Amino acid sequence: MSKEKKGVRLEHISKIYKDPKTGKDFYAVKDANIEIEPGSFVTLLGPSGCGKTTTLRMIAGFESPDEGEIYLGNEAINSLTPNKRDTAMVFQSYALLPHYNIFDNVAYGLKLRKLDKAVIKEKVTDILKLVGLEGMENRMTNQLSGGQQQRVALARALVIEPGVLLFDEPLSNLDAKLRVSMRTEIRRIQQEAGITAIYVTHDQSEAMAISDKVIIMNKGIVEQISTPQEAYYYPKNKFVADFIGEANFLEASVKGKDCVIIDGAEVECSTGNMETGANCSVVLRPEGASLSDTGAVKGTVKYSCFMGAYQDYHVQVADSLVKIQEYNPKNKKIYRVGDEVFLNFEKDTLYAL
Repeated sequence: MSKEKKGVRLEHISKIYKDPKTGKDFYAVKDANIEIEPGSFVTLLGPSGCGKTTTLRMIAGFESPDEGEIYLGNEAINSLTPNKRDTAMVFQSYALLPHYNIFDNVAYGLKLRKLDKAVIKEKVTDILKLVGLEGMENRMTNQLSGGQQQRVALARALVIEPGVLLFDEPLSNLDAKLRVSMRTEIRRIQQEAGITAIYVTHDQSEAMAISDKVIIMNKGIVEQISTPQEAYYYPKNKFVADFIGEANFLEASVKGKDCVIIDGAEVECSTGNMETGANCSVVLRPEGASLSDTGAVKGTVKYSCFMGAYQDYHVQVADSLVKIQEYNPKNKKIYRVGDEVFLNFEKDTLYAL
């Protein structure tokens, strides 16, 4: 789609705002160093107020960094206005022109560039086919469903062939089922077009489903940049572990390399370069343990609920309440509230922080 795949690089980017209540300055984004590969799909992920939208707006040119430099390809772009940057934004509100039909909405940017009518028709026809709206050129935007409006907004951004496509929570106005189907479509279209995409969301499942890499932010700080799998299995800290999926934290001490002691029991665990005797928190995902009558770490069942695909347990282990999801429970022993049980851990499912 794009004439040239372009990467994005943020070098020591900071944005400072003044708190309207206290009058004090604070960092909305602090010393962010990010490198986005050409043709990749990267998600800025984090809770409300973490700085992800501010970061996106600085790349787009709607905000200016107070410190650092942003590069698009090899070009420094801090001084460029939004319309001079090789980017296009898909907004949360779609921002469609209500009195224009689909064709004219998508063609709008090309007409501003004064392209030949025949070229515009060819480009718009091609892009509507890519987003699944061919044959609907004359439909007015107020006659469209939310998902169709989102496709028009996407087509309008893609048709100008930007080097980088920016998404500002584009699915937040859709219902849950449509969000899932549209995120799959956005990923398909991005891969087919081969375009670099930067996507903002607070929805970690959405980020996991579509991203080559996730950039996890908290209070203006970039906490981790990695693949979704790395963020899930090897979080850099408690915030990342807790934000990406569900996580249990068990207090432990390091016994030696790849071994910890949890509530008096020795358990295999990835300990990295931690020193023997050091105290740590061990991250356990709910699907990473099973219950049995014998085993490693002793506990008491406090909650047991059949959920169809899995049996949902809460198990008291020392001072921690541990959530366990045992999948395919049909032919497994089901434990009840009050039962004494043992937690057994699959290899490489425990990770020490």
